[in-house]
Amino acid sequence: MRPTSAIIRLGAIVDNYRVAASLAPASRNVAVIKANAYGHGMVEVAIALEPEVPAFAVAFMDEAVQLRDAGIRKPILVLQGVSHASDIAEAADNDFWLRLHQQRQVDWVLSANITRPVGVWVNVDTGMHRFGFAPETSDQVCGDLLVSPNVRPDLVLSTHLACADDPANPMTGQQVNAIRSCTSRYNLALSIANSAGILCWPESHAEWNRPGYMLYGHSPMESNDSFGLSPAMTMRSEIVAIRDVMPGEGVGYGHVWVAKRQSRIGTIAIGYGDGYPRHAPGGTPVLVNGQRVPLAGRVSMDAITVDLSDLEKAGVGDPVELWGQKLSVNEVALAAGTIGYEIMAGLTGRVPLIYQA
Repeated sequence: MRPTSAIIRLGAIVDNYRVAASLAPASRNVAVIKANAYGHGMVEVAIALEPEVPAFAVAFMDEAVQLRDAGIRKPILVLQGVSHASDIAEAADNDFWLRLHQQRQVDWVLSANITRPVGVWVNVDTGMHRFGFAPETSDQVCGDLLVSPNVRPDLVLSTHLACADDPANPMTGQQVNAIRSCTSRYNLALSIANSAGILCWPESHAEWNRPGYMLYGHSPMESNDSFGLSPAMTMRSEIVAIRDVMPGEGVGYGHVWVAKRQSRIGTIAIGYGDGYPRHAPGGTPVLVNGQRVPLAGRVSMDAITVDLSDLEKAGVGDPVELWGQKLSVNEVALAAGTIGYEIMAGLTGRVPLIYQA
């Protein structure tokens, strides 16, 4: 068996959810488990969290259906709403809450032939400029929905924070003020805070929060503050070969890494075919036997190489941590010019997920 796998500690995810809840005790928290729970396994994570959470959130209807088929019974918020009018009846029958962001979705809900009302969130664009209604039109949209028998009366007004991962950026305060001003006509519940909002912007805490990245044990901020979160995923492999390289010899495709001294190069059984970041440069940290060593040479599809010259006792079969409890995925992502979200969500199907309590 190939030695590469991702260890998922489900108990850590539950604990991280409890951290989110403790930081905003007056809020209810929708656990965001889209994109296969950020690479951690959507169904398994939902099963672990279901006793704790009032609702889940996913990106698309397909993800919501997958959860229902797996036996998940809690309400499921579909963050991008529906793509077809025919989806409205399925949403109503399955207790999917639809976040609506454009007029045609509203029209579909209002004209649907359904026997039970559907849960609706209205997405207001306060600055992200991807999805949502302009603040000045939200009153009319909410008014039309609230008088419809197709809509449950517990309508929620929501927005998405664009810059909350920067505690010094005034944009977040502006967005919070903008969405709160939209409730002047209707006394509606609000949802504003994502993970960064929960951690750094108490003024964004509302009736509903949407923790995502923090559930998996990581802060979305650039600081090293863990906020008491515990990484749930440990990506592990082994050294599968060692080579001695002489000064002036190159390693890997393109020989972008050239030995400046006699070096020991270890080959590790993971590559971009598994989701390890293709553009991680030389020097990106890797843990071998718990000790840091630098990436040496280009990442290939099935393998990476590291410089073991300062780790004399390292040998074939020694354990490797690519990211996890001892090496933050955020640090690996920073070295690779990306974000931890992309690395974890980008794990491919050939990486086994091994679950622990």
